[in-house]
Amino acid sequence: MFSIFRPFLFNLDPETAHNLAIKSLKLNPFPGKMFEVEDEQMLNIKVLGKNFPNPIGLAAGFDKSAEVYNSLLKLGFGFVEVGTVTPLKQYGNPKPRIFRLEDDQALINRLGFNNDGIEEIKDRIISDKKKGILGVNIGPNKESQNQKKDFCLGLENFFDIADYITVNISSPNTEGLRDFHDQEKLIDLITELNKIKKDNKTNIPLLLKISPDINNSHIPEIANVAIKNNISAIILTNTTNANRDDLKSELRKEEGGLSGDPLHQISTNMIKKFYKELNNKIPIIGVGGVNSGKTAYEKIIAGASLLQLYTGFVYRGPSAAKDIKKELIQILKSEGINNIEDAIGKGI
Repeated sequence: MFSIFRPFLFNLDPETAHNLAIKSLKLNPFPGKMFEVEDEQMLNIKVLGKNFPNPIGLAAGFDKSAEVYNSLLKLGFGFVEVGTVTPLKQYGNPKPRIFRLEDDQALINRLGFNNDGIEEIKDRIISDKKKGILGVNIGPNKESQNQKKDFCLGLENFFDIADYITVNISSPNTEGLRDFHDQEKLIDLITELNKIKKDNKTNIPLLLKISPDINNSHIPEIANVAIKNNISAIILTNTTNANRDDLKSELRKEEGGLSGDPLHQISTNMIKKFYKELNNKIPIIGVGGVNSGKTAYEKIIAGASLLQLYTGFVYRGPSAAKDIKKELIQILKSEGINNIEDAIGKGI
């Protein structure tokens, strides 16, 4: 059905099409049985102390205000991450702020953390009980005078209702945010967040979402900080400000973060580098250009335990997770691998 509606959707402004998708998902139109696949037990994996039905997750950015996560879980995703959530509701950057680069199977966005804010989103999650694994991605308001405090407020409000919290220090669309990749600033932030965990007697996993644009010299520093400061997993990667030269689309020069196909190899290479540094002490969630069983498998053998997609979901539609699962299972069978866990890091 998506192939029939896609030309209509892709004639709409990307943000209008996205809002239409959210409204459609609120109707909860699809039975979950439609998105189950044969031999899915091959994709069962335990990470973060939780049993994931499969490693294919939906990245933050699609369901920014936690409006349709249960409907998304029914589409066959192993987990869903909502947000980025900021303390106060904010509109984000001026429109237009999302651009489809169809020739490149990519998107550029400069949304700027548009969301309904902590209070409304927290109430929404409490009232609509999650029916699967739910992560909450947290970040600071654009006009914040204290970004560290905003992260703390996010953790304080969601530690008892989410399955994990992602600390988003890597969006290119919030000024000063990527400064948290600096070792001292990162240690200071994580120390404060760990204090909140201790004070509230919670073991909620804290995940760190990293930029693909960091210098290679920062990789061992960040890995070391993560290991020593009780980070539960690292998400690699957010969108990139770079890699525009080889793009075909006329929209390639739009300001914002680039996602989709052009990010695949960049993020996969970074997964390989972090995997070696982390030495199996912290799992990796691979993001960037996941749109098929092949691209999913490439990230897993590079060292990712779980995966997330966003742009691939936009281009492949509601059956994206199901299709990727089927393709991934076929690859595992062809490689003689019985369970996805046995493929992690196999290509290193």
